[in-house]
Parts: sequence; C-alpha cells; structure tokens
Amino acid sequence: MRVGPLGIPELAIIVVVILLIFGAKRLPEIGTSMGKGIRTFKTALMGEEEKEEAAKQAAASGKDDSSA
Repeated sequence: MRVGPLGIPELAIIVVVILLIFGAKRLPEIGTSMGKGIRTFKTALMGEEEKEEAAKQAAASGKDDSSA
C-alpha cells in the first residue's frame, strides 16, 4: 500500500521518529489540539460562507423589493 510517494516502511519510520520526539504521553494531547484547531478553522470557513450567502440573499431580496 502506498500513500503518495510514501510506502509502509517510510510511514513506520516517520511514526517511530514522532514517538521519539514527542513521547507516547503527549501524542493524544497533540492530536486533540490539532483536531480542535481544524474544527475551529472549518467552522470559521463555513461561517464566512454563510455570511456571504446571507449577504447575497439580502442583496437579491433588496433588488426584488425595489423593482416592485
């Protein structure tokens, strides 16, 4: 199985190096904080898109009201 240019031996080496650097106790903390950060980022992006859609709908309804 290959993930892009990396195979299983390369991924195993990367995992071992990460374990040596951070230690087994800190890995769950790092994963949790990264997950929260990604979730916050996605929420921020979705919030921006929702604001843009609401502004477009308001602008469209404003144009419809002025022509009536």
